[in-house]
Amino acid sequence: MKRLEKLDRAKKKTDLPDVKPGMTVRVHQKIKEGDKERIQVFEGMIIAHKGGNRLTSTITVRKVSSGIGVEKIFPLHSPLIEKIEPVKQAHVRRAKLHHVRTYKKRIKETKIA
Repeated sequence: MKRLEKLDRAKKKTDLPDVKPGMTVRVHQKIKEGDKERIQVFEGMIIAHKGGNRLTSTITVRKVSSGIGVEKIFPLHSPLIEKIEPVKQAHVRRAKLHHVRTYKKRIKETKIA
């Protein structure tokens, strides 16, 4: 086995939920401020999932805050990501939902139990 594959297996998280584009999630992220550490929650819709199942895979999460669209890119296997909670799943027909930025159409959502 190659050395890089061994490193990947050691660093990968195994407790991640199955995330898909169109899913509304809450991402709990560790934030360091000086010598203190806190958890910040970012809730929004996943508009892109890149990298497949590799160590470098990322998700792009978008939310609208005070009428302004905010997007964040989260590395899934980062030690700063505490947990990812799925909230809802929308029925989407695309893998990348970048069109949501400019054209907001109704997306049918269902709650996840």
